[in-house]
Amino acid sequence: MIRRSCGGEFGASAEPWPRQRRTLQCPARRTDLGQGRRRGRSGRAEPRRTRGGGGGKVNQQGMQRNMPHDHFKSVKAETHKARTLLVGTLMGGMLVISSFIVEFDFVAEILFQGGGIRDGAGVLQNPYSDLIALIGAVLLGAPLVWHAIKHLLEGQFHMDELVALAIGAAVALGHYQEAGVIAFFMIISNLIETRTALGARAAIESLLRITPQTAHRVRPDGGEEVVSAADLRPDDVVRVRPGDNIPADGRILSGESTVNQANITGESLPVDKAAGDEVFSGTSNLTGAMDIRVTKAGKDTTLGRVQKLILEAERSRSPLIRLIDRYAGWYTPTICMLAAIVVYFSDDWTVGVEKAIGMLIVACPCALVLATPTAMVAALSCAARLGVLIKNVVHLEYARSISAVILDKTGTLTTGKLFVTQMRPAPGVDGADLLKAAASAEQLSKHPVAQAVVEIARQARIALSSPAAGSFAEVAGRGVKAKVDGADVLVGRSTWLAQQGVDMSLLSDPQYQEVEGLSLLYVARGAKLLGWLALEDKTRPEAREAIDQMRALGVRNLSMVTGDKKSVAVRVAAEMGCTETHAEVLPADKLHLVEDLKKRGHRVLVVGDGVNDAPALAAGDLSVAMGAAGSDVAIESASIALMNNDLSRLPFLIRLSRQTTRVVWQNLIFGIVFIIIGQGLVVGNIVSPIAAAVLHMLATAVVIFNSARLVRFGEGQLRVDPGIPTTEAARRFATA
Repeated sequence: MIRRSCGGEFGASAEPWPRQRRTLQCPARRTDLGQGRRRGRSGRAEPRRTRGGGGGKVNQQGMQRNMPHDHFKSVKAETHKARTLLVGTLMGGMLVISSFIVEFDFVAEILFQGGGIRDGAGVLQNPYSDLIALIGAVLLGAPLVWHAIKHLLEGQFHMDELVALAIGAAVALGHYQEAGVIAFFMIISNLIETRTALGARAAIESLLRITPQTAHRVRPDGGEEVVSAADLRPDDVVRVRPGDNIPADGRILSGESTVNQANITGESLPVDKAAGDEVFSGTSNLTGAMDIRVTKAGKDTTLGRVQKLILEAERSRSPLIRLIDRYAGWYTPTICMLAAIVVYFSDDWTVGVEKAIGMLIVACPCALVLATPTAMVAALSCAARLGVLIKNVVHLEYARSISAVILDKTGTLTTGKLFVTQMRPAPGVDGADLLKAAASAEQLSKHPVAQAVVEIARQARIALSSPAAGSFAEVAGRGVKAKVDGADVLVGRSTWLAQQGVDMSLLSDPQYQEVEGLSLLYVARGAKLLGWLALEDKTRPEAREAIDQMRALGVRNLSMVTGDKKSVAVRVAAEMGCTETHAEVLPADKLHLVEDLKKRGHRVLVVGDGVNDAPALAAGDLSVAMGAAGSDVAIESASIALMNNDLSRLPFLIRLSRQTTRVVWQNLIFGIVFIIIGQGLVVGNIVSPIAAAVLHMLATAVVIFNSARLVRFGEGQLRVDPGIPTTEAARRFATA
């Protein structure tokens, strides 16, 4: 069953917030939490799956069918319903206006041409006015009354009943014009509300539409075939030309291009992509053609998961909304009782009914009920557009009261990618020879340290030698050994090299001893030490500013945790301005730290990469996964996911939460004050029922537009991730 709260039914799927938030229900009945039809108790709509076929295929009509809602159909259908209702409203409104026009003396004289029926005072009686007004009132009021009757038959109280009672009372008194005007303004109020809802739904639809419906799949013989994007499967190869959107997640096999990833990461600047780089569904290929091997398709793509999270967040309910829901079921009966009391104690029964009609109109709490969901939806939309995915509006509320933040070092405060920043060749050893020996031995390893060494050598354009077949050996936590150019090359820890018989006496020289805050990698050829390379995980340029902003926002405890050695941790923490440093900790230790901060009375935000930080992320009051684009674990493990690695999103999140709370309270206070003052004006016979309907429409518009301010919150204040060191800089370093 689809409900409308403010006197109309345009389809629940048009609403960007749960219908329960805008429905006053009988306490004995609990409203479904979902938005659409045929929804289970959980409030989630599960897609139908076909038999067979991997990849979670749902049907052959396109990726959008994989989502909990068919946005393409729902937005179009609800727009059609709203337009149909608008046409009917305009027709009814024209009839009501015409009923006023025909009452003018000169119009009556034209209609009756000097004849007609006159009363005892000689006033011309105009039957056309009442007839036209009655038709207009029926046309305008029928949808509202019908929905009220359906709700009553289901044993539920809604705001529709208040409007229906007001219209029915006006008609019973013979005040057809008044009934028509009341119905007209109530429907206009609903149309304004529905237009706002459809705008939010259309924004989600635009997110869906950025995924192309077709793809150019490359056949084994090298030819191309046009297929539905829903038919793509992992390991398919697709060709994407300049100007096309990428149809699925994947890795580039060949070609180079610039890709606009703003839809996924929120970054405004395009990113250069080459063979081996990862690309995401729905992003725009700007410059060159690329062949891409599909890794994820359909609803399993990053974009598909983003869409699912947005929809689930919209269906979630905040604690404030649950508090309103607790008392909402008693609202309609209470207002009806107060209106009946006013009628009973009125000296003139007709005047009492007029006052009751005005009370019922003013009491329709559209502004009050819309206060929270409109603000929450606007905030969710703002956050999603800037690459911050909030899974539940409860998490958005929690963010405003965060007092402690736990930040993982690697991948959060730092880039998560090691760079060779220094090297110290032994006497008589050339720097290029040291780097070549290390990179040649490390090139078969997948360890981040090895990749950093190979990367700097390639950027410096040093020709690497291949290790002899079968000679490569990697000892976990120690280093690697390989035969390069006929000699054994060892790269790793100093203690391990010493165990392998390497002469480490050079380390007694002070200039070759360990550098504070850096990780050293020693290189030897045979028994001779060639020198060492120093690696550093660079801190993010925006990290210090983000931490300073959080401190200014009232976050008292900023703790950095890492499994790295203490000297490195102390250096990074000092650079970042953290209040506490915890080094050489295991995932379980991070969990204990979270629990300790909670015991000390803090509301804790945990920030990590979503993989090795999963236990701590789950334990925090609020958790944020960094760089969630392409990461299943990151999106699923944290309550909030950042689609890029920009730490400035953290203070933005706190500010957005607090601004949203302010807007919600502004809306609530305005709605309550409007109802109280409006009731007083009506009972005092200062405001007529028609004026009450106009005021109701204006109050609803005020709340909607006040909430809409959140959509653009924070724009222009967020930075974009800078690039990595240039090739020229690497070349100068290697030849230094």
